[in-house]
Amino acid sequence: MKQSKFKDVKNIFIDTVDTESYVELDSMRYNCEVLEESLKKPLKMILLFGKPGTGKSMTLNRLWFNLKNSREIHYFDAPILSEKAFLRSIYESISSQQIPQNMRVNFDGLLKYCQKLRGEREIVFLLDECQLYSEALMEKIRLLSDTRVVKFVITLHKTENEDVIAKEHFKTRIWEIVELLNAGEEDLNVYIQKKLIRKGFVEVANMFSKKDIKFIHTHSKGNFRETNKFLYTFFSIYEYYDLHQPERISSHKFSKKILEMTAIKLGYIYD
Repeated sequence: MKQSKFKDVKNIFIDTVDTESYVELDSMRYNCEVLEESLKKPLKMILLFGKPGTGKSMTLNRLWFNLKNSREIHYFDAPILSEKAFLRSIYESISSQQIPQNMRVNFDGLLKYCQKLRGEREIVFLLDECQLYSEALMEKIRLLSDTRVVKFVITLHKTENEDVIAKEHFKTRIWEIVELLNAGEEDLNVYIQKKLIRKGFVEVANMFSKKDIKFIHTHSKGNFRETNKFLYTFFSIYEYYDLHQPERISSHKFSKKILEMTAIKLGYIYD
């Protein structure tokens, strides 16, 4: 049975967050450098802020990868919404000891434990998707940061009302804010090219014209998540034609019609 190379190409754009999927852009490298410098300062909390799909999780993952061998750093890549489970994870990370699932970590005891470590250790926690945490749990995170033993880098989605950010007692603990924006046209081109070339699809990467990239950027707005969705759909359509109607696609350039079909399928434009 014939296999299409576009099956493997489309899978490159499945939206995942791991070291292998990270693409270093100038903007991302700069943001990582800012975060690394911020962690050297006597800050309690650092906020990585941006709309969904701007690369917050990718940046946090890369920060952990860059520092895991040189700092005491822990990465919670998914929110731990249960307060009991969250405090247990914090304690186990700091103490390197596992405690029974049915055992509860006393918060006051955890605070005192952290305070005793002041001057001896500085432990960094990277917390993703903190907009999902309850206000009560965020308050405990803030109190832990006051010990100056535990330092947090947190990500939050940028929303219209920005309720959590607006609270004064939260602002006073965040001394550094790094805001991520959607990629520009050139950065988006680099992002697409690097993802393809890294997996050995140089010929496919060379098939993109400036007009193709402009078209994708116009509809994805430079949002990485939307771009991944666009390209996964685009290459799925190419896979179909490659298997069933190969005479309708070129091996040298991409079809404007299939780009438009993708945009229609995703609801960016209407037929």
